[in-house]
Amino acid sequence: MTVPAPITTPAPTASEITAGERQHAGRAQRALLLDLDGVLLDTRPVMQKAWRKVQEAHGITLPFTDYERHLGREFGDIMHRLGVADIDAVRRTYETESVAAAHLAHEFTGVVEVLHAFVAAGWRLGVVTSKHINRAAPLLAHLGCPFATVRTSAGPGRAKPAPDPILLALVDLGVDPAAAVYVGDMAVDQESAARAGVAYVHAGWGYGQPTSPAPEIVTSPEELLQLLTSASPFVEGSLV
Repeated sequence: MTVPAPITTPAPTASEITAGERQHAGRAQRALLLDLDGVLLDTRPVMQKAWRKVQEAHGITLPFTDYERHLGREFGDIMHRLGVADIDAVRRTYETESVAAAHLAHEFTGVVEVLHAFVAAGWRLGVVTSKHINRAAPLLAHLGCPFATVRTSAGPGRAKPAPDPILLALVDLGVDPAAAVYVGDMAVDQESAARAGVAYVHAGWGYGQPTSPAPEIVTSPEELLQLLTSASPFVEGSLV
């Protein structure tokens, strides 16, 4: 007996979501989910400082570039891929130093203004990151933006590249995957969005490169706003 293949529906593109919402304005809630590192904030100085502490405290000689290649994955997953032993102790050192160095992070130019513009346009905002909540919280507080949900590796489900955190964020927001966009900067972000059936946009200002099939790429937060709203991103006095 031949078992029929499951029917799958490809995720809509970001442009298709925008076009559909123009036709049905006000009828459906839209969600914009974003990765943290490399999308909202430049956290490389924080990660570099934390990794130096790990090297000193645990005698690890692997350079930061080895760690950086796996950004987007949960910390324990990265350590496993790097062949690091005593992962729990290394994690504690890394997290403690990351929290202490959170002040070294800074938002990418235009991010805060653009997020407020999305809220004004009726989008619901969420963050989906593989960072543990202990490390993510001080960074998100630094931004001071109105996120309706935050999903991290500390929550239930599997971490990226599994679809779980994106789908859980959409449950939080009450938004269908067909009306959502995920913005990331690493291959695991793109894979997670595809597995969740969510449109993906690659942040070209981030740390990684997109994979196949080629996604829509934006080179600035302002370009992201233009892509998803098809409106001039900045009119003085209209953002908040």
